[in-house]
Amino acid sequence: MKHRISLTLICAVLAMLASCSHCGDAKDDAKAKAMWQRYSEAYDAKNLNRALAVIDSMETAKIVCTPKADHLRGLVYDQGWQMRIAEQFYRKSYQGYASDPSQDWHTYTDAGYRWACLRFRRGDTEGAMDVIAKLLPLAKENKAFPKHTESALLMLMAEIQLQLHQFQEAQLTAQKAYEAKQEDTQDKSRTGWGMAWICMNISTIYHTSGDLEGALAWLDRSAHGLERAEQEHDDSLLIEEWKGHVALQRALLLQESGRTAEAQTTYAAIPRSRLMEPNAYREAAEYLMAAGRYDEAAYWYEQLDSTYLATDGAKMTFDNIADRLSPRYTAYRKAGRNADALILADSVSAAIDSALVWQKQNNAAELAVIYQSHEKELALNDAKSETRIHRVLLAAAILVILLIGYFLVRVRIYNKELLEKNRRLLTEIEQREQEEQQTIVQLKAEPQENLSANQQLFCRICDLMEAPDHIFTDADLDRNRLAQLLGTNERYITDAIRHCTNGKSITAFLNEYRVRHAAHLLATTTDAVTVIAELSGFSRSSFFRIFSDAYGMSPSDYRKVARK
Repeated sequence: MKHRISLTLICAVLAMLASCSHCGDAKDDAKAKAMWQRYSEAYDAKNLNRALAVIDSMETAKIVCTPKADHLRGLVYDQGWQMRIAEQFYRKSYQGYASDPSQDWHTYTDAGYRWACLRFRRGDTEGAMDVIAKLLPLAKENKAFPKHTESALLMLMAEIQLQLHQFQEAQLTAQKAYEAKQEDTQDKSRTGWGMAWICMNISTIYHTSGDLEGALAWLDRSAHGLERAEQEHDDSLLIEEWKGHVALQRALLLQESGRTAEAQTTYAAIPRSRLMEPNAYREAAEYLMAAGRYDEAAYWYEQLDSTYLATDGAKMTFDNIADRLSPRYTAYRKAGRNADALILADSVSAAIDSALVWQKQNNAAELAVIYQSHEKELALNDAKSETRIHRVLLAAAILVILLIGYFLVRVRIYNKELLEKNRRLLTEIEQREQEEQQTIVQLKAEPQENLSANQQLFCRICDLMEAPDHIFTDADLDRNRLAQLLGTNERYITDAIRHCTNGKSITAFLNEYRVRHAAHLLATTTDAVTVIAELSGFSRSSFFRIFSDAYGMSPSDYRKVARK
C-alpha cells in the first residue's frame, strides 16, 4: 500500500507541472489561451467527458500536436482512475515523441514515466524497467531532460528493486533520485515540498529494507523540507496534513526500533486535526497495531472504511479488501472482538463477489473506450493520409501505389500459400491424433480379460497421462518415475509402450503428450512461446525443434493457424 501511495504522490507532483506545460506547437493567441483555460477548468472539476472534448478541439485546431493531445488524454483518464486507457495514451504520447524528443522534452519524459508507472502497477515489472532503461541514459546526454522526471524515474526504479528484494540497490537508487531532485531548478517556489516528498518516500524504502535508523534519518530530512515548504506557502491545511504523516511515520519507526516510550509520546502529541484524511487513518492504525493497541487500531480502520463508503471509494475492489477490510479483521481478532471479526468476515465474502462484478464492468467499459479511441484514431489518420496524398505529384503517387500494391500482392500470396500449407498440415495432424486417441479409447473399452499384460499396463499409463494434473509436464518425468508411480519396473513400462505404440520410445511417447499440451496452450492463451515451453515440460532449446518436427511448422506459425 505504501508503494502505491508513493507512486500516487509522484504522479500528483508531476501532474502539477504537466498541467502548466503547453505543447511546442501551440499557437499563442487568444483562441489558444481560451482553449487551455477551458481544459484547465474541466480537469480541475474532474469532468472527464468535457476535458476530452476540449482536447479533441485543441488537436483539431492544431493548438496542440497529437502526441501532446495523447498525453493530456492520459492525464484525464489517469485522474478518473481508468488506468488501462491512461496507459494506452501515455504509450502513444511517449512513442510519438520518441523520434525527436527535443520537440517537447517535458511531455516526452513525463509520458514515459507515467507509462512505466502504470505498467509497474499492473505487474509488468519488466516492461516498466525497459522504459526506465531507455529514458535514464538520455538524462545524462541531454541538459534539457527535466531533473524532476529523472528523479521520479529513479524513485520508480528503487520501488521496483525494492519489490525484487534488492534492498541495497534500492537504497542507492533512491539516493541518486535525491541528488537529481537537489539539482532540479525548474520550480524554485516548490523546493520544500519536493524535498519533503522525496525524503518521505526514501524513508519508506529504508523502512521496507529493514534499516530503521536510516528510515528515521530520511524522515528527519522530510521534516526539514516540510519546514521550508511552510515558509514558501501559506496552505496551512496541507502543511498540517503532511506534519501528521511525518509524525505518524516517526511513531511507527520508533515503535519498531524498540523505543516504545518515544513512539508513544510522539503519537500522543499529534493533534487530531492532523488526522484528517484516509492515509492518516491508515498510518495511525499501522502504528497502533505495531504497539499492540489493537482496539484503538480497529477504531481507525473503521474510520477509514466509513470515509471510503461516503465517497466513490465505496466501489469494492480487491485492493480495498486487502487494504481496508483485511487489516480491520486482524485488529478485531487481536483485540478479542471476535463477534465483530465474524461479522466483518461475512462482509469480506460479500465484498469479494462485489469486487468481481465491479472489475468485470470496469474492464468492459475501459475496453469499449479503447475500441472507440482506436476507431477515432483510424478515422483521423485516414483523413491526414488523404490530405498528404493530394499534395504529392500524381506520377509519384501512382508509382508508390503500384510498388506498394506489388509488394502487398506478393506478401499476400506468400502468406496465403503458407497459411494453406500449414492448415493442411494441421488437419493431417489433428486427424492422426484423433485416430491415435480412438485406438486408445477402443483399447480401454475392451474387457480386462481380453487384454494382454502390456495392453493393461499401457491403459494405466494413458490414464496417468490424461489425469488433470498433467504429470507429463514435469520435465524430470522418465521411465523410472513412471515405474514408481505405477508400482512396476522400468522394463515393463518400456515394453508396454513399445508394444502398443508401434515401437515408440518412452521419451517419444511423453513428448507427444507434451507437444499436444503446448499446442493447446498456443491456441487458447496469449502466453509467450518460451513460457509455454516450460509449462509443457520442455527446455527452451529443445521445444522449437521437437514441436517443428511434430507439426511441420514453428510454434508461432501454429498459433496463427490455430486461431484462424
